Amino acid sequence: MQDKDPAPPAGTGRGPAGPEEALAGAAPAPPNLMTREHLLSGAVERMVRETGVRTLLTDAQREQSLADTLAARPADAEAVWLFGYGSLIWNPTIHYAESRVALVEGWKRAFCLSTPAGRGTPDNPGLVLALDKGGRCTGVAFRIAEEVLEQELAIVWRREMLTGAYIPHWTPLRDEGGTIFGHGIAFTINPHGPQYADLPEEEIVRRLATARGQLGSSSEYLFQTRDGLRSLGIQDPLVDHLSQAVLRVQETLS
Repeated sequence: MQDKDPAPPAGTGRGPAGPEEALAGAAPAPPNLMTREHLLSGAVERMVRETGVRTLLTDAQREQSLADTLAARPADAEAVWLFGYGSLIWNPTIHYAESRVALVEGWKRAFCLSTPAGRGTPDNPGLVLALDKGGRCTGVAFRIAEEVLEQELAIVWRREMLTGAYIPHWTPLRDEGGTIFGHGIAFTINPHGPQYADLPEEEIVRRLATARGQLGSSSEYLFQTRDGLRSLGIQDPLVDHLSQAVLRVQETLS
């Protein structure tokens, strides 16, 4: 896994059975990969602000969002997990104690988040993943140690909650046999936000095939997610189908 983070503190190291080892043979990460330092320095927020996005949350709003989410922690949640379904799988940027494949019910992986920065531009916005209502989604759950919980989640909030595009939800996490093993925070789409994009497949493919921003292209994001899922033995028909469609379009453009 292309992880440029400094070594994790004692008690939060990545275990030998985590998804990162399975991803060792995945395709090379794009050169502008988001890093932990990139997030902590405020570079991501500056990049988004420079595109003219008007829906940025203030520091106080993000801090309140995180506090509200932690306050809503289920009473039976012995540990806090973060559910990754897109770039968190192949570039988590946080220190975590454990990682494992997990299934969530009632939410599906969808390219429904329009982004004018990072993976696109205001003139040609890109698309990235969000969880939308319905179906089920298999991804990776990261357990965060209690002693660094707020510190690590603050980094996640700098990444996922720059705008109001996502809504953080607690959701039960199931293992491959369907048994609930914990509760995790998952970032679901805000269907009332300006970045929500319920698009026909033709437009989804066009954006994924052509959009590029300061963090790389939307197609790189798609292919990295495809490779990450495959390396973990996760089959996602949507991601595989869109990958093939995007490759066909890019071949016609080359």
